[in-house]
Amino acid sequence: MYNWRIKALRGEKDVSGMTNLDNYMTQGEPNQKERGYIWHTAIGLQQVDGLKPSDYLISTANQSINGDITMEEAKKLVDDYYIARTEDIKDEKRTEEADKVSTRIALILAEKTFSFSPAELTVIHRRMFSGIYTFAGIIRDYNISKSEWVLNGESVYYASAQSIRDTLDYDFAKEKEFSYKGLTVAKIVEHISKFVSSLWQIHAFGEGNTRTTAVFAIKYLRSMGFDVNNDTFANNAWYFRNALVRANYNNLKLGVYETQEYLNRFFANMLLNEQNTLKNRELLLP
Repeated sequence: MYNWRIKALRGEKDVSGMTNLDNYMTQGEPNQKERGYIWHTAIGLQQVDGLKPSDYLISTANQSINGDITMEEAKKLVDDYYIARTEDIKDEKRTEEADKVSTRIALILAEKTFSFSPAELTVIHRRMFSGIYTFAGIIRDYNISKSEWVLNGESVYYASAQSIRDTLDYDFAKEKEFSYKGLTVAKIVEHISKFVSSLWQIHAFGEGNTRTTAVFAIKYLRSMGFDVNNDTFANNAWYFRNALVRANYNNLKLGVYETQEYLNRFFANMLLNEQNTLKNRELLLP
């Protein structure tokens, strides 16, 4: 008698009714502990742009964590809140951005789906910022710079608009070809740190690049089997951004050189459970 696995390959059905289609399961809500991590990360990542979610978002997130509502219901509640809301909120536009982007990041991180490609990066940006930025999910066609606190007002040199797509394709192809086989976990962490740094430096979008890079990195790490269910991103989002800046800034006249040191510390804490001190002032140029 054939067992069900053999029958499934032939498209047959056994007495239990199982076929090859039955090997796929619809994904459900994460458990409470994972929901807590997801929401903490989603909310904490707003720090990279100095945004603070509202008390309403925090309350809604807690309902989701406790299992009283689903993440999709939490997103709808927040969307409806900003449609119906009449009272004033300080820094209204940016608070709305923090709230809506937090719910969207939570949904993305809850999904056990991923494709390692520039298209995935673009889709993540579009899902996070649709209705917030007119250019959500659109590769920028203009050059940008940004004053950085950690550089005393100077900016990193980002990829030119004309080279973004080619640079993305090159970095993704190079990473796909890279073999992690035989590397120590510490060396793997260093390599991942370098890839994430290079991806961020491209700054493919007009705004929201650090949050998009962070979400993409978390999904990528999970796809490789890493357990990233800790609070490193949530508690150190601004450090993450500053570490990315220092990994991509040179000023030879001042004796300042790009360094992966700080970013390596961040990823070592997240992936190796190291306890490196992550202080932003240590990254500040003299």
